[in-house]
Amino acid sequence: MTKKIEEKMFQELDGKEIFEYAKECAIEYLDKIFDRNIFPTDEAIKNLDKFIEEMPEVSSDALSIIKQLHQYGSSATVSQIGGRYFGFVNGGVIPVSLATRWLSDTWDQNSALYVMSPIVSKLEEVVERWLKELFSLPKQTVAGFVSGTSMATFCGLAAARYRILKNKEWDINKKGLIGAPKIRIVAGKSAHATVVKAVALLGFGIDNIEWVDVDKEGRIIPSSIPKLDESTILILQAGNVNSGAFDPFEEICDKAKLANTWVHIDGAFGLWAGATKRLKYLTKGMQKANSWSVDAHKTLNTPYDNGIILCSDKEALVSALQASGSYILYSEHRDGMLFTPEMSRRARVVELWATLKYLGKSGIDELVFTLHKRAIQFSNMLKDNGFEIVNDVVFNQLLIACEIDEITNQVIEYIQRSGECWVGGTKWNGKDVIRISICSWATTKDDITRAVQAFVSARKSAIEEFKPYM
Repeated sequence: MTKKIEEKMFQELDGKEIFEYAKECAIEYLDKIFDRNIFPTDEAIKNLDKFIEEMPEVSSDALSIIKQLHQYGSSATVSQIGGRYFGFVNGGVIPVSLATRWLSDTWDQNSALYVMSPIVSKLEEVVERWLKELFSLPKQTVAGFVSGTSMATFCGLAAARYRILKNKEWDINKKGLIGAPKIRIVAGKSAHATVVKAVALLGFGIDNIEWVDVDKEGRIIPSSIPKLDESTILILQAGNVNSGAFDPFEEICDKAKLANTWVHIDGAFGLWAGATKRLKYLTKGMQKANSWSVDAHKTLNTPYDNGIILCSDKEALVSALQASGSYILYSEHRDGMLFTPEMSRRARVVELWATLKYLGKSGIDELVFTLHKRAIQFSNMLKDNGFEIVNDVVFNQLLIACEIDEITNQVIEYIQRSGECWVGGTKWNGKDVIRISICSWATTKDDITRAVQAFVSARKSAIEEFKPYM
């Protein structure tokens, strides 16, 4: 590094101008977030071409970089932290968690080892204990703080693979998969795509999955589950990504336990129902599983990215993920890298700790149940306006259909163009449907009313367009 650039960076650090300006830009963004289009306008998308340029030969001006990013980048974001984004289960962001993220990003801690960051080690220890208490999980459960449920599911299945093979006296870390005893994967036909991805990454083979029939809500049918044994990993679901439905955990887990089968529950957004009083019945028996994957950046509304793997078999999780090296300084304290695949890892637990502390048990209950209440409101208002609700609204997900598939798809397009709200589509039981996810604390009753008006207007236009074909 040249002395000139080094001096410039010290000046920027001392002067604080770029940090003050970045703060101003962020606050300006927050001020407009509830009033702007949910999806970027055509002009904002076109302006993204401003970023197309050759790699600079020399150092650029720091302030101009932030100005460009705010001027053309902020307007091209999707307003998912507002109240009318219903497209994916992306979650909003609780203010204290966002502010905490700003502070912890400035700390720029690596969460791998205690000696790298005592504060992060301590907060991971505290949050692990809080999560076990919230979800009523076994005392021996440990937590790993990862990017999201995709990685959390990978970790849970890796731990399961280690334990099953270790019980058969096969060390997967030393011997690999070639010649290893066979492991069976059993999952419901509505399992999330991230489960399939994890199965592929871990070398089980997608073609080897034993798919189990599901009911019209996407719940696995217990009587259709094949005979289980000690070589089986059974994957269940807390919150179907389309319908929001929950598998019947207690009945299935009891049978799995008798067969010494490893059960992993994919609970990306739905597991949080288990941390409430009024929706806890949806997750009855989930504590009898062996591992659980869940996101905080969805239902709990922390900033991205914030996923959690919970596992009742510490040895299996650590053994499946642990790295070694003469320079790695493990301690008697919590060393976070033992519970995740990554060594270098940002301090995502800081904003998770802040969110849990801010909300408390009653606040989490209120947040999660309010999402459900908004979903019920949305469902009732759409039904009153002639839309078909094709799923049982048990949590935060709605599936909506119109007269014919063509009208349904046109309604989606009109709504997305309107900027009033944003929804996506999916296929459900052979029918094209509109998929609605209520997952932001910021979604108010008025937001639902406003969104329903957009639905009614879009459907009216779509019916007019397709009337000659009906």
